[in-house]
Amino acid sequence: MSLLEIENLSLSIGSTPILKDIDLHLEQGEVLGLVGESGSGKSMTALTLMQLLPARSKAAGRLEFDGIDILNAPEAAMCRLRGDDLGMVFQEPMTALNPVKTIGEQVAEGIRWHTGANRTDAEIRARRMLERVGLPETKFPLTRYPHELSGGQRQRVVIAIACALNPKLLIADEPTTALDVVLQAQILDLLRDLVEENRMGLLLISHDLAVVAQMADRITIMRHGEVMESGETAKTLLEQQHPYTRQLAEASTHVPAKARHMETKGASAPLLDVENVVRDYRLRRRSIFAPPGSFRAVDGVSFSLKPGETTALVGRSGCGKSTLARMVLALDRPTSGSILFNGQQLENADDADLRAARRNMQVVFQDPYGSFNPRHTIERLVAEPLHLADEKPSREERRQRVAEALDNVGLPSSAMDRYPHEFSGGQRQRISIARAIIMRPKLIIADEPVSALDVSIRAQILDLFAELNATMGLACLFITHDLTVARALTDTVMVMHEGRIVERGKTGAVFDDPQTEPAQALVEAAPDLERALARRQRLMQPRH
Repeated sequence: MSLLEIENLSLSIGSTPILKDIDLHLEQGEVLGLVGESGSGKSMTALTLMQLLPARSKAAGRLEFDGIDILNAPEAAMCRLRGDDLGMVFQEPMTALNPVKTIGEQVAEGIRWHTGANRTDAEIRARRMLERVGLPETKFPLTRYPHELSGGQRQRVVIAIACALNPKLLIADEPTTALDVVLQAQILDLLRDLVEENRMGLLLISHDLAVVAQMADRITIMRHGEVMESGETAKTLLEQQHPYTRQLAEASTHVPAKARHMETKGASAPLLDVENVVRDYRLRRRSIFAPPGSFRAVDGVSFSLKPGETTALVGRSGCGKSTLARMVLALDRPTSGSILFNGQQLENADDADLRAARRNMQVVFQDPYGSFNPRHTIERLVAEPLHLADEKPSREERRQRVAEALDNVGLPSSAMDRYPHEFSGGQRQRISIARAIIMRPKLIIADEPVSALDVSIRAQILDLFAELNATMGLACLFITHDLTVARALTDTVMVMHEGRIVERGKTGAVFDDPQTEPAQALVEAAPDLERALARRQRLMQPRH
């Protein structure tokens, strides 16, 4: 008997069908990758297994875990299973953790509830588990709160909670999406070790085929609530018998056609010139007797960007990328150094000068929904930068400018009268780009604009950036932790480490032959679909 058996599983919410005749099975000590675009039903399959479904949900079919009929199990039985035999790692750790409880309390809570251990024993086990996931008490006391940890550290806490009682099955729902490639590699290594040591089954939900190829023994590909293809990972991804599997594989390695022929535009004068920029932050005193301290987030950074040039800024989380971007956007002032944009000094500019400069620079954020007011129409949201214009456009002119911007990103003018929640994630990112280009800027700073998108939508957004670069001559500073995206879209790359630019050059040359340890670490840790499949093929070959 398999650890997990799912046959003909269907799910509807009200009258809306969500899942249709899903078949899955998972053995003890096996990793199953569940892959598909946003809305394919991956997370709803996991939530059905955990019986954490929204109101008015109705599931049918067969769903057995370790011989237990999950669909007919009473809630009391599910409460005993969750956290004990069934563990789940959610995509966003900050929403999965309680912000007013320490990390020690949150790991110990499940141990006490399921085992009846006293507070001291539970704390000891929590300490051991946190150390097991790379958070030793000497550096990360149990008294810390989630907001005092980085994204990767919070994700480790969530894994510690999920694995504290050595569950038989762990569900990991996009556990590394928002992490840099080095942290992602560490988390994946940790999950693999836990599977091997505890003979745990792992259901790995992801839209990243390279990650799944690296981790999963078998793969199931979903679309619109149905299974398109399922089988051994290497065989399924190499043969690509279903057209949708081919579509996903092509999107994973997609290079925008225009980007292949892109060349740095030949203007000699830089549009952006950053010279020896430093940014220090004062540290909070631990006591009145402790001397004041400071933290250097950006340390002597210099670079230039010409009109029409696309440059990637890559590096680990916390290396200073976003701090540098905020200073270029004049949202933060450097401690020292100079920033010259379009012939104008920014570091000491007054409000009037900054207003003029900001007409020619815009930003695209990682999460467009978080940067939109949900009560405003798309017309109002896209038109927001027009307040920087010297002459306020009339109502008719504003609608025309918004329609042109939407057309440039492939959306109809009818979208103007709708609201953000009525669009998909990829469409919202297109709206965010439309807002950025409505003033016809010379520079766009894109801060992780595709990291939260599935591979098909990511390919569309990369095509859009390449087209805007070719047709509008936009310069772009592209901040990303995805080296595949940087290679596909940018002319040059800068590798940032601990506040400094440690390596720079043509994107392909730097990634093909990195010269510094930080750059080598990024390249080695980055998931690679072809490399992962080749490794799986070698493992499958019989040994003589």
